[in-house]
Amino acid sequence: MTLRRFRPYLRYLQAVRAPVLAAIAYGLLYGATSGLGLPTMIKYVFPPIFDQSARLPNDTVILIAACVPMLFLLRAVAGFLNSYYVQFAGVRILEFIRLDYFGQLQLLPLSFIQRKQTGDLISRGLADTAQLQFTITLLANDGVKQPMALLGALGFLLWQALTTDGVLLVLVCLAVVPLTVLPVRYVGKKILRRAEQMQAQLGDITSHFAENLSAAREVRAFGLEKRETERFAVATRGLVTAQMKIVKYAQALTPSIEVLSAVGIGATLVFAHRSGVKWETFISVITALYLCYEPIKKIGALNSEINRGAASLDRLEVVLHEPVTIADPAQPKTVTRLQGTVAFHDVSFSYGDNAALRRVSVNIPAGTVCALVGPSGAGKSTFVNLVPRFYETASGRVTIDGLDVRDLRLADLRRNIALVSQEPVLFNDTIYNNLALGREGASRDEILAAAREAHADDFIRQLPAGYDTIVGERGALLSGGQKQRVAIARAFLRRAPILILDEATSALDSESEAAVQDALRKLVVGKTVLIIAHRFSTIRDASLILVFDQGEIVAQGNHAQLYAGNALYKSLYDRQQSTA
Repeated sequence: MTLRRFRPYLRYLQAVRAPVLAAIAYGLLYGATSGLGLPTMIKYVFPPIFDQSARLPNDTVILIAACVPMLFLLRAVAGFLNSYYVQFAGVRILEFIRLDYFGQLQLLPLSFIQRKQTGDLISRGLADTAQLQFTITLLANDGVKQPMALLGALGFLLWQALTTDGVLLVLVCLAVVPLTVLPVRYVGKKILRRAEQMQAQLGDITSHFAENLSAAREVRAFGLEKRETERFAVATRGLVTAQMKIVKYAQALTPSIEVLSAVGIGATLVFAHRSGVKWETFISVITALYLCYEPIKKIGALNSEINRGAASLDRLEVVLHEPVTIADPAQPKTVTRLQGTVAFHDVSFSYGDNAALRRVSVNIPAGTVCALVGPSGAGKSTFVNLVPRFYETASGRVTIDGLDVRDLRLADLRRNIALVSQEPVLFNDTIYNNLALGREGASRDEILAAAREAHADDFIRQLPAGYDTIVGERGALLSGGQKQRVAIARAFLRRAPILILDEATSALDSESEAAVQDALRKLVVGKTVLIIAHRFSTIRDASLILVFDQGEIVAQGNHAQLYAGNALYKSLYDRQQSTA
């Protein structure tokens, strides 16, 4: 049952079929030389050397003796080439699995990503894919090599049963072989359950790592170093416990099979004595019997690894089988540059059971600077996230220039939207490459012009490497104001008709805020602008203000109209002014 689960993933072997076929061929040769070669030599090649009546010439004896190293050389070369090609295929398979996993993450909606721990998703993409790769390559390797060795040894035993006295001896030997399945099955079930626990625990540890590193300042500011270390120790202790349980069951498998094997050998000795079996026959049968048990042990270990791989597969399939709910339509409407009229038609949206928007309808004409205000959790962020289709509406429609956003290609839709977040994300790359993300194919002159428009050119040129300066993870080597100006420069470069601003100046000092505000005044000209407003001083000049409360737009108008006619807006504004 477990093995069948891997069939869909054996397609990864297709891309590396040449090395896989080579590995299989050498595996078959290895199995044949292991399971059949040595017993055959013991039975038929060695006896003439010790037969005094045969009086073989020395040259013949030397030739026969040379067959031993030749056999083992052939076995060694076949085993090496088998392992080499399997490892080569395994590395490529790991690449394919991780690319599929990472590619799927790029397609899944933000709601799925936000439900999961970042560290756990990382662990699935690294540790679980590595385990699955190991399982698939081991299956392709030992799944061929060990059964072939077993069949070679069993074939020799059957041949001896048909051609030599003492058939009962062989039947007794063979009767022991099926008994070894019992510990294999028992241990396999135990390991599957423990492996699932171990992989989940590993995901928790990775989450601890990611969470701790992302909150390094807070940990030190609040003196949480000891608490964090203790939390991590608890998590690692759980991982060690799960790992040792797997070790316990996996390591118990080989001794169990060896004990059953010893029982078979003991029974063989008794029947060999009673049946008058010759020494060369007995020793060749014992050798073949030993060569049967060795593959059985490895097949048992393979079964354990398959169960570990199945546990990793369960975790990977949570992502790989998650439906991609936000995708391009089957027959998209082709658009180039939109005008920017944004309209919501009776739109509702929920996060699980929590309603974020309730039957919202509004029309925002092209070129409007529209501010969104309201208490925390009123639905402002959800509103703007539905425009670039980061989420899918539960009901109703979002349109741009009268076109339903679900009828547009995602690339066409998002090409017409620029986003400047409150905390802009920069990649660990050069400033130039971070700027170039604003528009694919932009020339160097266009990129530098965008930086100048955003008042970023001056500070960039003062850096040691200028535009080639590495900004660090999430732009950690730049100040808040510098990161904002890089993000605004990207928005300038995009030249999109729709601009979304998540209060880009709320966390800046006065000097940085002045530079950013000046850049924003240029940026919003001629665009439809949606501003999520945290500070009311930034929206008094907005041509349209939408007041949100509990997922509904309860009022709309300009500042003067709302201050005079809406109690919620007036209270929010006055409260902020009193604390300014």
